[in-house]
Amino acid sequence: MAKITIDPGAAFLYPMPMVLVGSVVDGKANFMAVGWVSRVNYKPPLFAIALGPHHTNKGIDANREFSINIPDISLIEKADYCGMVSGGKSDKSDLFKVFFGSLGHAPLIEECPVGMSLSLFDTVKLPFNTLYIGEVKEVFTEERYLTDKVVDISKLNPFTLSMPDNQYWAVGEKLGRAWNIGKRLKQ
Repeated sequence: MAKITIDPGAAFLYPMPMVLVGSVVDGKANFMAVGWVSRVNYKPPLFAIALGPHHTNKGIDANREFSINIPDISLIEKADYCGMVSGGKSDKSDLFKVFFGSLGHAPLIEECPVGMSLSLFDTVKLPFNTLYIGEVKEVFTEERYLTDKVVDISKLNPFTLSMPDNQYWAVGEKLGRAWNIGKRLKQ
């Protein structure tokens, strides 16, 4: 099968996790939808988010704290809204039930199955985006989202994003255990 090249601007991971990033801006909780997020270090646990010039950045820059909240599909409408509307023009502080852990400027969303509060570890200015790298300080969930004390993706029921077609997707079926399926090929 012949490979073809496509526009490098269309280079994305398929799919991307969809999260809500929270920061406190001008004394109010603000949330934005983010698909450009990844864990980038094992110890300490570091996550990176890539943000263009957004209102949320002001809170991260000023307070050096932020949150990453994983919504389930029941929150898709509110999550999408958070990606459409700037907190600089619309107050999103009462869109969710907000709580705080030990970090007073990392607003967490009670309705999200998983929420993480992070302190800013490093900032990397890129040509357009800013890469915020945060160290996880606390992770919040509920017993109902766990199986054997581990977050169970089928109970979490997250959704993902594909770009550049800008579509949301539900997570599919389990295929097998990682670092196990390929054992036969090691022999």
